[in-house]
Amino acid sequence: MTSLQSKLMRLYVRYIASKSDPDRSVLDQRAKLEKDAEGIVRMPRGVSVRSLQAGNVAAEWLEPDAARKGTTILYLHGGSYIVGSPRTHRGLAGSIALAGRSPALVVDYRLAPENPFPAALDDTLSAYAWLREQRFAPEHIVIGGDSAGGGLTIAAAVALRERGISLPAALFCLSPWTDLTGSGETIRTRAAADPWLKASEMPAEAKKYSGQNAPDHPLISPLFADLRGLPPTLIHVGDDEILLSDSTRLEEKMRAAGVDVTLEIWPGMWHVWHAFAPYLPEARRAIERIGAFILKHT
Repeated sequence: MTSLQSKLMRLYVRYIASKSDPDRSVLDQRAKLEKDAEGIVRMPRGVSVRSLQAGNVAAEWLEPDAARKGTTILYLHGGSYIVGSPRTHRGLAGSIALAGRSPALVVDYRLAPENPFPAALDDTLSAYAWLREQRFAPEHIVIGGDSAGGGLTIAAAVALRERGISLPAALFCLSPWTDLTGSGETIRTRAAADPWLKASEMPAEAKKYSGQNAPDHPLISPLFADLRGLPPTLIHVGDDEILLSDSTRLEEKMRAAGVDVTLEIWPGMWHVWHAFAPYLPEARRAIERIGAFILKHT
């Protein structure tokens, strides 16, 4: 049963989504998200923030006071590959870092349409290489992200495997966008229930990122990738989101490929409900689950 807080938060989320304007310029969309995040995002106590360059990639380093030595999270923010930044996702990434007792490197990867695929993927791989240069061993690194960042998490792991680079200890994906072709059935069946995402806006967003490439390219839509050999993976998705089938099909393909994968479908939850952890008990419980997963695998 969902909480009273979740029912109230759902109304708030639906209200915010109703104010979105797909015709607004990308620059205006980014500015609006940054402004909205200022009023919503709350960094948890006991986590410090430091801006840095992870090689040639801008990033933020979020470090809990009680962080374990030698472990880290490479965090990839969501935003349809066209908006979002470490600043908009500090609260979420910081809460996960605190739960996993590990510092998080939140990557400010380049955004589309100015920088379409493979810019975000290249920046992610560069950040991973930088962590290795800082003497973080692969078995002590976890890669994770939300929405587009969740899809990018899987794509990065596939790219690392293809290049013969040692894989991280584990992956976690929160409401991942894994199919930019929009072929999942819940794009239609969850349209009325989803208070946040609009299916009508997603093809244009997918085109901005895929650019001249086909949207079913396996490193753009990792649902269509060869997933063999990937590390243990935790997937969280809400039962009321149009991207539900992006997660259920990913879990099916990973399991068929022999990957140790755990899919948790949260009743009554919407896209990346984790971001509302300061106000939502379901979000706090979900982050506790992610923290336990990180602790288990590092």
